[in-house]
Amino acid sequence: MAQGSVQVTHAGTSRWRRRTGEYGSLAAALEAATDGDVITVAPGTYRENLVLERTVTLRGPERAASGSVRIAPAEGVALTVRSSAVVQHLQIEAQDAASPALLVEDGAAELSSLRVMTRSASGIEVRGGARPTVRRCTVDNPAGTGITVTGGAGGVYEECEIVSAGQSGVSVRDGAHPRLERCTVHHATGAGLSLHGEGSAAEAVGCEVYEIKGSGVQVVSRATGHLTDCRVHRTSADGVTLDTDAVLTLADCDIHDIPENALDLRSRSVLTLTRSTVRRFGRNGLSVWDPGTRADANGCEIHESTGDYPAVWISDGASAVLDSCRVHTVPDALFILDRGSRADVIDSDLAQVRGTAVSVSDGAQVQLDDCRIREAATGAWFRDHGSGGTLANCTVDGVATGFIVTKGADPGIERCTVTSPTEAGFYVSAGGRGTFHGCRVSGSQGYGFHVIDGCRTTLRRCRTERCARGGFEFAEKGPVVEDCRSDDSAAVSAPQDGTASGAVASPDGEQPPSGQPGGGSAPPASLLPATAPVRQQAAKPKKKSAAAGEDEQPAALPARPAQEVLGELDTLVGLDSVKREVRALTDMIEVGRRRQEAGLKAASVRRHLVFTGSPGTGKTTVARLYGEILHSLGVLERGHLVEVSRVDLVGEHIGSTAIRTQEAFDRARGGVLFIDEAYALSPEDGGRDFGREAIDTLVKLMEDHREEVVVIAAGYTAEMERFLAVNPGVASRFSRTITFGDYTPEELLRIVEQQAEEHEYRIGEAATEALLKHFTALPKGPSFGNGRTARQTFESMVEQHAGRVAQLPDPSTEDLTLLYADDLPRGL
Repeated sequence: MAQGSVQVTHAGTSRWRRRTGEYGSLAAALEAATDGDVITVAPGTYRENLVLERTVTLRGPERAASGSVRIAPAEGVALTVRSSAVVQHLQIEAQDAASPALLVEDGAAELSSLRVMTRSASGIEVRGGARPTVRRCTVDNPAGTGITVTGGAGGVYEECEIVSAGQSGVSVRDGAHPRLERCTVHHATGAGLSLHGEGSAAEAVGCEVYEIKGSGVQVVSRATGHLTDCRVHRTSADGVTLDTDAVLTLADCDIHDIPENALDLRSRSVLTLTRSTVRRFGRNGLSVWDPGTRADANGCEIHESTGDYPAVWISDGASAVLDSCRVHTVPDALFILDRGSRADVIDSDLAQVRGTAVSVSDGAQVQLDDCRIREAATGAWFRDHGSGGTLANCTVDGVATGFIVTKGADPGIERCTVTSPTEAGFYVSAGGRGTFHGCRVSGSQGYGFHVIDGCRTTLRRCRTERCARGGFEFAEKGPVVEDCRSDDSAAVSAPQDGTASGAVASPDGEQPPSGQPGGGSAPPASLLPATAPVRQQAAKPKKKSAAAGEDEQPAALPARPAQEVLGELDTLVGLDSVKREVRALTDMIEVGRRRQEAGLKAASVRRHLVFTGSPGTGKTTVARLYGEILHSLGVLERGHLVEVSRVDLVGEHIGSTAIRTQEAFDRARGGVLFIDEAYALSPEDGGRDFGREAIDTLVKLMEDHREEVVVIAAGYTAEMERFLAVNPGVASRFSRTITFGDYTPEELLRIVEQQAEEHEYRIGEAATEALLKHFTALPKGPSFGNGRTARQTFESMVEQHAGRVAQLPDPSTEDLTLLYADDLPRGL
């Protein structure tokens, strides 16, 4: 487009000056203009660097059909404003990466309907004492910042749009303080709105920030922000980030569709959140970290998590207040961790929680007043020593377990009601304490109050009604009970000896079976992580030391001779290479022991092993026998096997994994710790996964206690190679890898024959041939079960045989024992 003419309308009345004039360049027009003049620019491209130092009006054509005015110099700042000028309907273009396209340095300029299309350091930069009013302007700057306000500048920015920015959409720093009204920022690479530095402050009303490759709003380094009626959504990082003494107020805002944390606060930052909504977030809806960091939420809603993280996370000494808030449709609602961390929750609803509504651990404190918890696996869980707080006038409905207190935690719970739990209203175990005053449980499918392990819990004026297994169950002496009543047992007293007190028989007169809650041994299913498969096992009661009152390990069984155990190993079908490896290890250990007895040096044998191979190849069985062999040789004190997997080692929050791993290692002292599917501790897409913490903890324990525990890590061959590579110390801790090959069809047949002999069945000749053909034809993919498949095949044949023989009026001994080919189910 050719450069057009420029017309100046003079405001002066001197007869020696023309009322109007036309100039060949903008620079000439600006030179001729005085304060109050209007410079009307014809459509065209002007390759000039303009500077406005007078209070003039510079405008292009208002209608787009008339063409546009392009200010497009080859380099430098396209337009600099140092006055209270009016600039309208221009297109600003620049290509200088070291300079802004439009620079406002002073005055109270009015900029409206400008389109800034550039690849500059900043589309619009406002600095110094400038206080412009910027209306309906558009900035497209894929190389730098959209709008920068710095150096104490301010101004009002109305209905502006940042359509792209290679860095932050709007950057406020160095003491600047703009006001943004109904602005839109999208497609920025960096923060949508960035506030940085002491004295920097911004107020945004009715603004929208979205499609950001970074955080939506970032407030750091003592900056302050106030957002009202704003929306932040579709970011690649956190929705709103506060760090290092930042202060932010959000009122009537909507933060949604965030893949990371919706709101993240750190390092003494303060967030005030009023009548705002946080929804569809991938990690935490609100995460608050570090001493002095605080979040106050009033009348807010946090819901619809898309990930597996708690909706509200408070840790490392931070604090939060939730007043009249709703948290729902989330994996876990509120997690408070670490000594010094605190949450105060008043008149709030926590509902539709897949896991735990309130979790308190590592010395944290919580206070809940007049709150309602509905449809959760666990209402509130106080997990460990130093963790506690006060809950008053709260209701818990439709949960598996209302309240759990474990491992020395000591909350005070007053006037709280639990309705219709499927496990227990209140469950205390593993050294948990707690004071329950004026609490009530009704309609429990388990017990109302269930206290085991001799926990020193205090119950005063508590009531239960319609509890299926009984109102109160105390497995051992320990609880203090005052003025408690149940509708099925009247007054309830504390146990005076090691027997249960307050237990009520079921309607048919039977007592609860051993290993279930009535026996005081197995925790309810809700004690397990919400995302983990429920694997309930009856725990054996621990013996108590009369002198010390501490837990003792069960006494070790007498050791079988090593040769007897090796003989049992030899009877296993197949596994020839495995048997050779185990015998070689056994011979080295035995010879080393004899050399020591003879006063000679013995080679150090690392006994930790890696077992690789498909499922059902006998890895667990061989691990058990290996422990027995080491016990018989005097290497291990007990030789028992403790089998664990990822769910037993990895916790759901920082620090809990190390505790779980330590506990599993302690259970295995004197024996073998067998980690099944160990590669699951190092998933390929682990990110912030806590499995790495379990591995690091194991590596240290294996070194510190190498004489006490033998660790065997097992899993698929390829995946175990990844496991060994995840930590430099892992591979060095294991002496060798033993590979378990798949069974051949003939070996699978032999396993079925052994099963038949053990259960007093015989396999006919035709059945033997059919089984061999069946095992040969079976696909040997990743889901193939090996020995497990053989045993399942035998069980299916026994079922088919039973269905056939049951129809005979008087079956003979041969009928009762002989398995035919027809007994092999067709579906197998």
